[in-house]
Amino acid sequence: MKKIVYVINMLVLALLLGCTNENNLVDLSGLENPKNVSALTTVTQDNTGLVTFIPRGEGVTRYEIYFGDGTIAPAYVAPGARVDHKYKEGVYDAKIVGTTLNGGKTETIQKVVVSFKAPENLVVTIENDAQVSKKVTVTAKADFALFYDVYFGEAGKPDPISGNNGESVSYTYNQPGVYKIRVVSKSAAIQTTEFSKDFTVTEVNKPFASAPTPPNRQAGDVISIYSAKYTNLAGTDFFPYWGQSQAGYAATEFDLNGDKILNYINLSYQGTQFANSVDVSGMEFLHMDVWTADVQKFTTFLISKTSGEKPVVKDLVAGQWTSIEIPITAFTSQGLTVKDIFQFKYEGTPSGKGSVFIDNIYFYKTPSQLNVMPIDFESTSLKYTWVGFGASDFGPIPSSVVANPDKTGVNVSNTVLKIEKTAGAQVWAGAAMELDAVVDLTKGKIIKVAVWSPKAGSKILFKMEDTTSPKDGNGNPTIFVEVEATATVANAWQILSFDLTTSNTFSAAHKYNKVALFPNFGTAGAAGIYYFDDIKQSN
Repeated sequence: MKKIVYVINMLVLALLLGCTNENNLVDLSGLENPKNVSALTTVTQDNTGLVTFIPRGEGVTRYEIYFGDGTIAPAYVAPGARVDHKYKEGVYDAKIVGTTLNGGKTETIQKVVVSFKAPENLVVTIENDAQVSKKVTVTAKADFALFYDVYFGEAGKPDPISGNNGESVSYTYNQPGVYKIRVVSKSAAIQTTEFSKDFTVTEVNKPFASAPTPPNRQAGDVISIYSAKYTNLAGTDFFPYWGQSQAGYAATEFDLNGDKILNYINLSYQGTQFANSVDVSGMEFLHMDVWTADVQKFTTFLISKTSGEKPVVKDLVAGQWTSIEIPITAFTSQGLTVKDIFQFKYEGTPSGKGSVFIDNIYFYKTPSQLNVMPIDFESTSLKYTWVGFGASDFGPIPSSVVANPDKTGVNVSNTVLKIEKTAGAQVWAGAAMELDAVVDLTKGKIIKVAVWSPKAGSKILFKMEDTTSPKDGNGNPTIFVEVEATATVANAWQILSFDLTTSNTFSAAHKYNKVALFPNFGTAGAAGIYYFDDIKQSN
């Protein structure tokens, strides 16, 4: 048996050993356990039973392989390496263990079939990917087989891609067309079993996922043309007829599961007509998201009533959303006046032969202020968009930013958040606000909040969510952290602390971007008014 010595990456070792000052220590506590741990297992076709393990996974710094045949000591394998082991004929449960630098482990059981009979009853499925253009997935399964090789048949790509018996392998072609795909199923026997088929590889010509969601912005920091995130300019014509006559040209609004996206088919030139000219001189960038299967370059013209039109060209990546950011100076440096923009024009390369999908068209500037931690409600320019929830009819409970009703004690600030837990409200009623940036947890994992409760003993729940995480059955993010504290005085301000690290759902690796407060949590509403202020981090 070949043993492979595990060597720590020298850069990581230098970081660990070189940091003698506690302020410079490397914090490994936030590392997640390895993911997708498995191994590709292949065997030589010579009746010897020599199996090769190629372990794989995400976030792994060392693998342990327990062979499952009575061998006691595991093999230690570095990422990217492999190890051989000779088996007798039989079926074995090998265990693959992946370990991170902080000692976190993930293990999986890998079935190893060592048979000196040729594979039988080979079943092969070949499918075009529904979302990725020119990507083909092959799955092959046979009795007595351990693995299989796939030759995808594209010129200049002679080497096969291997997969475990019953698992899938994928390949993305350079061009669509008909290719001979050959599958060779293998056991430990000398004889193999083959399957081949002429398969038509296709292109995907429309997106199957929405464009990235734009960030939160204050109303004065954005001029939105077409986006579900912001308030758009009224009266805009996205399909003005400018004499387009090329064969197959069309312009429409594509509906992706309720998400509306502009679609220009066989684009030569098309654009947007504003109801009134727009002054964008106070903005810094033009943003848009563009998806295409076949347009290589995308040209955007801003058109001024007084100074004509000027172009900016951007490359597109086929089969995915390209987020385009164009500085306004890219237009003004060409002599364009941007105080009276009344049209966009778009052109594609190649002209008249490709189609584009466009979403999230807006001008914006770097904000002078953001809704981020700490939150003190004192800004006159920020809009604090707290939204209540959990009334008796499951609708919103009242929440608003108001004058501090009790400027005494630990909180004499001018403005605070008011949340009214109305009569009959749900036990989980509260209010939440999405932040303009992810919470920087290096600034503290304890959240302190000034709380004014109408009664002592009220439980206050503080929650943070990652709104980009997958949703549960109720539409709520599945990545969140919740911590409780209790108001110990009535009708007076006090500072409550919420230690995020006390929750088993907390991870410093998560990107929390929404905060919520639940007054009198766990108790049905009894018409109480609660005030909150100075939500900030502490160590």
